[in-house]
Amino acid sequence: MTKDKVKEPGLPKEILAASWAIALGAIAPMLDSTMVNIAIDTLIKDFNTTLGIVQWSITGYVLALAIAVPVSGWLMNKFNGKKIFIGAVIAFGVISVFIGFSWDIFSFIFFRLLQGFSAGIITTLMMTLLVKTAGQERLGRVMAIVSTPMIFGPIFGPVIGGFIVQGASWHWIFFINVIIVLIAAPLMMKYIPDFEPFNKDSKLDVLGIINLSLMSVALIYGITKAADHASFNNSQTILWVGIGFVLAVMYLVYDRIRKNQTVLPMNLFRQKTFLASSIGLFLANIAIMGPMIILPLFFINIHDFTPIQASLALIPQGVGMLVTRPLIGKLIDRIGAKYVVIVSLFISLIGSIPLVFITDETSMIWMSIILFIRGTSFGGINLPLMSDAYTGLDSKQLPEAGVGINIIENLGSSFGSAAIATVVATVMIGLQPTVFNGLKAYHAGFLVSAIVTAMIFVPSLFLTDKKKNNNIG
Repeated sequence: MTKDKVKEPGLPKEILAASWAIALGAIAPMLDSTMVNIAIDTLIKDFNTTLGIVQWSITGYVLALAIAVPVSGWLMNKFNGKKIFIGAVIAFGVISVFIGFSWDIFSFIFFRLLQGFSAGIITTLMMTLLVKTAGQERLGRVMAIVSTPMIFGPIFGPVIGGFIVQGASWHWIFFINVIIVLIAAPLMMKYIPDFEPFNKDSKLDVLGIINLSLMSVALIYGITKAADHASFNNSQTILWVGIGFVLAVMYLVYDRIRKNQTVLPMNLFRQKTFLASSIGLFLANIAIMGPMIILPLFFINIHDFTPIQASLALIPQGVGMLVTRPLIGKLIDRIGAKYVVIVSLFISLIGSIPLVFITDETSMIWMSIILFIRGTSFGGINLPLMSDAYTGLDSKQLPEAGVGINIIENLGSSFGSAAIATVVATVMIGLQPTVFNGLKAYHAGFLVSAIVTAMIFVPSLFLTDKKKNNNIG
């Protein structure tokens, strides 16, 4: 017993084992989504195609993932969550084999769509099953464990992908998933408990699922087109985002008619912590994911790094995320989300504002320190917001909450990536192509990220304050 407490104080062994098993199941999709970006040039040459067509393997993956999110809510309501989760992980591994053996670019894109759908089920179930496993009182510490794959993806994905492409071939980016799944599947079967259906009486909300899926696809695709055109003022973005907003309004009307008996009931947003967490997560995904796109480009274009060197330069940020993870989990459970987020936002600004002033002569030592500080704050922003979204919900509401949070995160990360990339491209287009002007463009992108980070202070004020509740008690 003493030994277990040293490992993770206050966490029963069976919960710890189940949490790590769930985390292991999510590693393959998290790594895969970042590794494939490194192989784009190789894929263009091997399939004798264009960048525009290859990009569909990435865009299609994201869109298929978005479609899977509302479907996952129904699956959790009707079936054993453990079986659905393990089935999705195994499907991800099997589909990876087919991708590795793709005979042309169109088969490659088709299998990537299927892979994206299975990844959407994995990521949605991962967080919901975790909440059910941990219980409210341990959610922070367990969330810190299960979110580890989210860190490994951005840190190690591009580096591993680069070495695989250079040392072997792009096929092994997908074959490596099979090895991960073969290790994960037996452990998941052994340690993840069975989960009874959350609400077996719920009926399949076909119209709601179709509406939310199409809304997510339209909005994400429209935002992606903004990044392609380096402007939100283009006909494709206006058309698709417009369709997305019309579908959103239609869903609001539909939910009202159905009296919240839908795949994502709007009355969830009447709960203060769920609404505050949703707004905070949308902004956090813009502030954090946006710079993830331009930081490697900064190292490549301003410092003349290779893609692998740029990936290695980002490791201090990932290390910062890792070292603070366990402490943040304990603090969430002890004092609540509110103060953890507020303090983390101040730290994030300390690590973000200097990026607005860096130059091509800034020492890599200073860059590493800045990125490390920035990384230490990420978990303290995302983890409390995510855990607080589920605070106070009963068991039947968990699948619906999981659907809502995943849609919001997908839209936030897509919008953040497109918006900041667009800001950088717009500034660059308006200036002469010199190193100094290139720096101005990146500074503008980093400034947007810092401003959005500061905006998260507002929803953070409405998060859970366990210190206050304990004093009242």
